[in-house]
Amino acid sequence: MFPKQEVVAMLLAGGQGSRLGVLTKKLAKPAVPFGGKYRIIDFPLSNCVNSGIEAVGILTQYQPLVLNEYIGNGQPWDLDGMHSGVNCLSPYQAIQGADWYSGTANAIYQNINYIERYDPEYVVVLSGDHIYKMDYNKMLEYHKEKNAACTIAVIDVPLEEASRFGILNTKADGEIYEFDEKPKHPKSTNASMGIYIFSWKELKKYLVDDESKEDSSHDFGKDVLPAMLNAGERMFAYPFEGYWKDVGTIDSLWEANMDLLDPNVTLDLKDIYSRNPMMPPHYVSSDAVIQNSLVADGCNVYGNIEFSILFAGVTIGKNATVNSSIIMPGAVIEDGANVQFAIVAENTVIGKNAKVGERPEEVEDKEKWGIAVIGANTKIADNAVVKAKEMIDSDTEVSADEK
Repeated sequence: MFPKQEVVAMLLAGGQGSRLGVLTKKLAKPAVPFGGKYRIIDFPLSNCVNSGIEAVGILTQYQPLVLNEYIGNGQPWDLDGMHSGVNCLSPYQAIQGADWYSGTANAIYQNINYIERYDPEYVVVLSGDHIYKMDYNKMLEYHKEKNAACTIAVIDVPLEEASRFGILNTKADGEIYEFDEKPKHPKSTNASMGIYIFSWKELKKYLVDDESKEDSSHDFGKDVLPAMLNAGERMFAYPFEGYWKDVGTIDSLWEANMDLLDPNVTLDLKDIYSRNPMMPPHYVSSDAVIQNSLVADGCNVYGNIEFSILFAGVTIGKNATVNSSIIMPGAVIEDGANVQFAIVAENTVIGKNAKVGERPEEVEDKEKWGIAVIGANTKIADNAVVKAKEMIDSDTEVSADEK
């Protein structure tokens, strides 16, 4: 017997994250390391805990091993209760057969039994690839005040960027009258954040109805939300003010990490919880130089670091230089190596005197400049060169004379 929960959170964490390239080759996007000691999923999970939500279902599908292992019993987020807490929910075989999650709505539909055992009044549906801090209680109060069937969090974006987002057009009281997906000529700047609160009775009805439609893609944005709007359901936009970033691309992931080094950015990491390895304090040699960087436990720094983030267990060799880069757990930058404007994934070794990435001013054709990315468990040979915007993984050979 499970105690009744007013709110159940469902966290969509099954996406491949193909735009992150080699970083998600063997890793679910929400499990990608972030900010020196976190993984992306820590943010929505911590938001749930800080909002008093005690039942959280994490919908996994693509490469779930590391993510499942990381979540474990939910103890770091205080989500390890006897009859509540966090559960990883993968696709499963039932009497009528087995099927992968075929869309965001189908993923929730397949787990109706999980939701109903808590007999909730409301269901919060979250994405697992956004960096932000939010009190879902305030959004829930807004949802109740409006007597809404669905409330969608929105953030105000600059008009020139609005065409990159799903835009919600609303009346003066916040009621949604139109969804506009990546409009060429946006009517408003209310961008959907991919955070939804539904009254469960209404949502269940639309999930069951959508599942019966053979021509549906079983997606919230494309199918369920438009169906609710067309049926005249009360749907409202909840304005959010604060830091929020979709880290679904290499550029946005790099930028969000760099934001942590900017004193003018309002993202406060207090009350964001994570599972961290037990490691000794970091060591900085007398010859090392560190400027405006984050250095996690277990690091050994003998070289020069500027405007960079070093995760746990990273080693920076003598006379090595790391600038404007993200070095993920266990990576080794050997003596004399030069890493600039790059993301180096877990347990990768950058050989002696190798060069990874370039400053923007070093590249004549600005279209060819971008963040260099080295995938996990890769060995970059001594004296090798990895140019700006290149993506290298353990299956790629990089020679010293590559230009």
